[in-house]
Amino acid sequence: MSDYTKILLDENEMPTQWYNVVPDLPVPPPPQLHPGTMQPATADDFAALFPKALIEQEMSTERYIDIPGEVLDVYRLWRPSPLFRARRLEKLLDTPAKIFYKYEGVSPAGSHKPNTAVPQVYYNALEGIKKLTTETGAGQWGSSLAFACAQFGLECEIWQVAASYNAKPHRRTMMEVWGGKVHPSPSDVTDFGRSLLAENPNHPGSLGIAISEAVSEAVKSDEIRYALGSVLNHVLLHQTIIGEEALLQLAKVGEVPDVLVGCTGGGSNFGGLAFPFLREKLAGRMNPTIRCVEPTACPTLTKGEFRYDFGDTAGLTPLMKMHTLGHSFIPEPIHAGGLRYHGMAPLVSHVYDLGLVEAIAIPQTECFAGALQFARSEGIVPAPEPTHAIAAAIREALACKESGEEKVILTALCGHGHFDMASYDKYMRGEMVDLELSDEAIAEAMKSVPVLA
Repeated sequence: MSDYTKILLDENEMPTQWYNVVPDLPVPPPPQLHPGTMQPATADDFAALFPKALIEQEMSTERYIDIPGEVLDVYRLWRPSPLFRARRLEKLLDTPAKIFYKYEGVSPAGSHKPNTAVPQVYYNALEGIKKLTTETGAGQWGSSLAFACAQFGLECEIWQVAASYNAKPHRRTMMEVWGGKVHPSPSDVTDFGRSLLAENPNHPGSLGIAISEAVSEAVKSDEIRYALGSVLNHVLLHQTIIGEEALLQLAKVGEVPDVLVGCTGGGSNFGGLAFPFLREKLAGRMNPTIRCVEPTACPTLTKGEFRYDFGDTAGLTPLMKMHTLGHSFIPEPIHAGGLRYHGMAPLVSHVYDLGLVEAIAIPQTECFAGALQFARSEGIVPAPEPTHAIAAAIREALACKESGEEKVILTALCGHGHFDMASYDKYMRGEMVDLELSDEAIAEAMKSVPVLA
């Protein structure tokens, strides 16, 4: 099998367990802290937000967790997802490297987000929860949760970052098609939102603000809970089906990655692809370079500080030790809305701090240039978020062209860009500019971060 374009798995080959990287790490990750006591958070501290099963997964030290049959049944609508060999992109770049991409845009929502939305809704439904609240940036997570809620009969209320709400009306319509109720954030629905709009009626919003609004609504009733699309351990756990499938698919063609690159905003796409390969690396079965790629406008890993901070802007969540730009940081309205988060998943931050993965930041014009090369050769129009990983893969492939090395490069194309034509139009018209976060802006935002002994 030397002339393949895509590598497929049968439904009966789909992994039936999620992988938890925590027990394989050389140092355990720091605990989350209760914001009032500054002591490690307990299961009771999360009970107002999440169902028992998700809290157990958040704190689990088990290496593998079985995927419920009801979740697998929904997964089969699009899983296993294909692994592509980017032969046409390789030819365009004239590189000896082999480029593979795991394509998650085949899901109903067009991204990787249903991998965690479906189990989150399932576990909530088991406990009799009637409604879930959440935030969304570009709209991929909100779409995914609305889809999953429709599968299990729950209501879904979504706060979408205002910059994306206004720029991507069709993504909002998709959420509404699946029954979701969508507000721009900041909104006039919550006290926090109203306070921000009073200061700035045209506030662009941020994921941190949207999280605050969704959390404040969730705690009002025992029949409402909150769902998060990234950052937390259980979210990254659910996404590891991506990497587990990719391992099986590469094995089918006898390939092992030399370099793995993934876009990183909150960390779920990156962790989902990378953590199963990190397990193999820690066990000595392979030795890939694993690299996070983030935007220069929101460079959490490359410029943020590794310290305890709130996951939201209002300071309602537990404190998490993560790379952060400060929870009061309001990112510029870059086109990769899903990467506009002030912090990084604690697990991704931890493995980066341990030196197990690398991180780079790439400006958005280079990302969109790479996206056009990809779309014109491979045919798929990428979402703005994975264009960062594509740009990094192209950098690596061109380095192989110079050195003559035949490296195997793996990345995840975590979603399509069919709702992002305005961003592509702006780039092709020459109206897109690169945004680089200044040290002064970071220092100002970091003033809001609690100082812990």
